[in-house]
Amino acid sequence: MTSNDEAPATTGTPLTAGTTGGAVPDGFDAWRTMTPLMDLVTPMALRVAVTLRLPDLVDEDGSDIGDLAARAGADPDALGRLLRHLVGRDVFAEPRPGTFAATGTSTLLRRDHPSAVWRWLDLDGFGGRMDLAFTGLADTVRTGLPAWPAVFGAPFWDHLDANPELSASFDATMAVDSGYAELAEGYDWPSLGRVADVGGGTGVLLAELLLRHEGLRGVLIDLPDTASRARRYLDGRGLADRCETAGRSFFDELPGGAGAYVLNRVLHDWADAEAIAVLRRCAEAAGPRGRVLILESPLVSGTDPAMFAEMNLRMLVLSGGRERTVDDYRALAEAAGLRVAAVRDVTARHTVVECVPAAAGT
Repeated sequence: MTSNDEAPATTGTPLTAGTTGGAVPDGFDAWRTMTPLMDLVTPMALRVAVTLRLPDLVDEDGSDIGDLAARAGADPDALGRLLRHLVGRDVFAEPRPGTFAATGTSTLLRRDHPSAVWRWLDLDGFGGRMDLAFTGLADTVRTGLPAWPAVFGAPFWDHLDANPELSASFDATMAVDSGYAELAEGYDWPSLGRVADVGGGTGVLLAELLLRHEGLRGVLIDLPDTASRARRYLDGRGLADRCETAGRSFFDELPGGAGAYVLNRVLHDWADAEAIAVLRRCAEAAGPRGRVLILESPLVSGTDPAMFAEMNLRMLVLSGGRERTVDDYRALAEAAGLRVAAVRDVTARHTVVECVPAAAGT
C-alpha cells in the first residue's frame, strides 16, 4: 500500500508528523490496544502453515527452505515470508538464514499430537472452513441469517452432504477432545437398556457407552452416508452384535423401543422451530415411558461467558443455530410435549437435560 492515509504498521511505533524521540506518540495506546483484536495476518498464516503440514515437515534441527517448499508444494520465496512471520510469533525458529526449525508451539500443531488441534485450523477441512465462513459475518449481522450459504454456495448441512471428504472431516473434528469417557461414567446408562444416539455421527459416543457398559445396547441414527461410516466404526470396535444403525433424517419418524433418545450437541445446531421438531420426533419414538436426553453446554453458573458468546455467534454464522440456557431448553421441551425432569452437570462440557413426557407423573 502507498496511500498517505494508510494505517501505521502495527509491528512498529505509530508516529505522528513531527514526532521526535522520547515522548509517547499520539495514538500509541490505541494501536497497542487494538492490534491483538484486529490482526488477521497471524491467524491466517497459522492456518496456512497447518494446511501445508509445515509442523510435520519441519525438523527440530532445521529444514532448508528449498526442501520445505518442494515437500509442501509451495513457492520458496512466499513460503519463506510466511515462515518468517511465524518465527516472529515463536511458532517456528530460524536458527540459520534460510533454515527453519520446530518449536514447542509448532509441535502442538503436528498431526500426531493427541490434542488434534490441527483439525480446527486446516483450511482443507471443516475447522478451517468454519472460520472462513466468518468472511460473511457482516451480512449475517445485517440479516440475521447464517453466512455459510453466502460464502460456500449452499446451506451448511447440504454442503456437508454434497462433500463427503468435508463431511468426514466434520465428524472427526466433532470427536476431538470429546470427554466421552467421563460422560459414560457420569450417568446411569445401564438402567436405560437400549440407547438411541440421534444424530450420532460416526458412533464415537455410542461406542464409549457400549464398551463401558456390557449390558447396554444401542442404535445410531444419522443420515445414510454418515450411518454407513458409523457402521464401519462400530463394527471395528467389536460392537456389531450390540448396535444397529438407521440411515435417516431426525426430522423423520425414528425407530422406537429405546429407553432413551440422546441428542448430543444436536439442538444447538438449529433454530428453535427445527429444534422443537427434532424433540417431537424423539418424544414420539420414546413413547410414554422413554426419556429424551439433551446433552449440551448450556449457560449455567460457572460457564465462561466469553466462550459461550463466541460459540453462540459461531452457531449463527454456520447454520442459524444458537447456544441456550437451561430455561431455553425447558421451553423447547415443553413445546415438544416434554418436561424437564432433571438437570445433571456430568462433565465440564456436558450437561444432561433429562426430559420425560409432559403427562408423566412428577
